[in-house]
Order: sequence, then structure tokens, then C-alpha cells
Amino acid sequence: MSSLKEKNKRTAKNVSLFVAGMFALAFASFPLYNLFCKVTGYGGKPKTIGVKESASHIEERVITVRFNADKMKNVPWVFKPEQKQVDAQVGENKLIFYTSENLSDQPFTGMATYNIVPEQASPYFHKVHCFCFDEQTLAANEKVDMPVSFYIDTDIMKDRTLDNVKTITLSYTFFKAE
Repeated sequence: MSSLKEKNKRTAKNVSLFVAGMFALAFASFPLYNLFCKVTGYGGKPKTIGVKESASHIEERVITVRFNADKMKNVPWVFKPEQKQVDAQVGENKLIFYTSENLSDQPFTGMATYNIVPEQASPYFHKVHCFCFDEQTLAANEKVDMPVSFYIDTDIMKDRTLDNVKTITLSYTFFKAE
């Protein structure tokens, strides 16, 4: 009888460890996937690990960069770009702002994810500084400007498949931070 109890205890322990491991993986999946996308440029995310702080020179080519803002339903914010688009010369550093306002009477912490369209341009779109690198906490009824500093790498000029790209869209989605 004690052998059966020992087997049951061992099985319960193994199942508990398995469930805890699966919970930990599920909890870590979003930050790990986000890091993977930042490193590889996968999924339309611009590479942000190991990129140059700024471009070495500015090219004649101009690309229009459009800005998009979305949020999940459970984020009680107004979130929008201050301008719909800017024209950027390849290699030129640009600074733009998004605005967020917490409409609730409670502090709220959010985290933004981003992507680039067309996806093929994402390896050349470099963000030097971005609110999306960190969680953002807004106090009750607080309104803030959120900066994004970026440039389009001059290496895009070498990629013949992107010669016809005239517009790049930078899109953000805010989620409730866990």
C-alpha cells in the first residue's frame, strides 16, 4: 500500500512540476518572442540589438514613414501619433512623438509592441530610442508625449528588392503589462 502512495506522490509531484513549468513558459513567451523578433528582425520588427546609434551619412532617397497606433480593449488610454507621417531621407535621424492619455482614475501600466510594413524593410528600420523598449506607467488621467527616434539604414540602398518602396509604416499596439 505504501508503494502505491509513493507512486501517487511522485506522479502528483511530476504533474505539479510540469504545470508550473508550462505556466512559466507561457508567462515568459511574450518577452522571449519580442526579444527574438528584435534580434532577428522577424515578424516585421526592426532589429534593435547591435544596431548603430545613427547612420553614417544621408542619401538623396526619401521614404515616407507613416505612423499607426492601436491598443487592446483593456487599455484605458487614448493612444495616437502626433503626426500621421514624415518624409525621411535614407540615413537621416528623425524624432517623432506619440501621445498617450490614461482615461481611468487608476494608474495603468502598458507595454507596446511594434512592427514594420513592408516586412522586408524591417532590417533597415532602426530605432535609436523608443517608448516601446520599456513598460509605460501613466498615473490616473495623466497625458504624456512618447518619443521615437529612428533612421532608415543606408544599406537599404543596396537591397534591389526594395527599390520601389516609397512608404514604410511603423505600427504600435499597447497591451496591459503583466
